[in-house]
Amino acid sequence: MIRLALALAVTLMTAPALHALDAVEMFDDPVEEARAREIGRALRCLVCQNESIFDSNAGLARDLRVLVRDRMSAGDSDDEVIAYVAERYGDYVLLKPRVTTQTYLLWGAPAIFLGLGGLSVLAYHRRRRQAPGEVGLSDEDRAKAQRLLQGEKS
Repeated sequence: MIRLALALAVTLMTAPALHALDAVEMFDDPVEEARAREIGRALRCLVCQNESIFDSNAGLARDLRVLVRDRMSAGDSDDEVIAYVAERYGDYVLLKPRVTTQTYLLWGAPAIFLGLGGLSVLAYHRRRRQAPGEVGLSDEDRAKAQRLLQGEKS
């Protein structure tokens, strides 16, 4: 009973991946096939967007699976295959994007803008607090104002 339940669970978990592949696409060598699947699990289906190319039934995912196998047959290493596909389709094709200056800016931009906004509010409140209030007149200015009010010229 436990074996049957385990077999059923494994079958259900691998069912999407099994339906996505054609027998023609697969390598005869199980080691090469496992390597191709490992590479494919790092690549995003550009149609489904949140599935690897081995979990997708989309035509573009099939084309990418064929491309991966073609590059492997040409002798490329795993990193070379992934770099080739990323160069051709952009970093979006990677399920785990590379960390670059661009990604630092992308993830850091909200914190940067929040910090700049906070500094702006702080500067505003400091300027407002330091704004001069009413300026008192000196004795000399007060006497001059009194003479002007009385119609005398200085």
